[in-house]
Amino acid sequence: MNLPHFTYNPNAYALDLFETNEGECSICHEQRSLQYVGSFYSIEEPDYICPWCIANGKAAEKYDGEFNDYCGIEGVAVMPGDEESSIPKGLLDEICTRTPSYFSWQQEAWLTHCHTPCAFVGYADSEMIEPLLDELKDDIDSLGINSELIKNNLTTDGHLVGYLFQCLTCKQHRLHVDFD
Repeated sequence: MNLPHFTYNPNAYALDLFETNEGECSICHEQRSLQYVGSFYSIEEPDYICPWCIANGKAAEKYDGEFNDYCGIEGVAVMPGDEESSIPKGLLDEICTRTPSYFSWQQEAWLTHCHTPCAFVGYADSEMIEPLLDELKDDIDSLGINSELIKNNLTTDGHLVGYLFQCLTCKQHRLHVDFD
């Protein structure tokens, strides 16, 4: 069985965003064995979303929902009078309606670079970011948190969690940090 690929979340299956669970998809009504268990923002909550209905946009369309909040994408215009986003609308729509989200303490943020959304690589700890510190310096400095605290205490599932992104254009890494 060929699973759909998600350009902006290429590791979605390894990140526990899908669980093995036999059931009928609420959208396509096919019997499936992988159920999406990540964030989905809609008024009505489907019982079961399969990866195919995320990839083709049918889940978001049927439930008028989003997997990632449009306002959580770095650099988008959220208020009237804000500067227009430099990211093409089609890419913003792909992040919101056809890309699985990721687990976070607070609202998810989706980082951008080179005027495009970055791919979410995965959860990052201090050891993982060590070889990338030069690339991540601006992100770490902009957080308003002691940089040594991040360099020494970042975890993948604790109270100070790192979310690693990578630009698909230039391969630059980006870091978002969240804490409870």
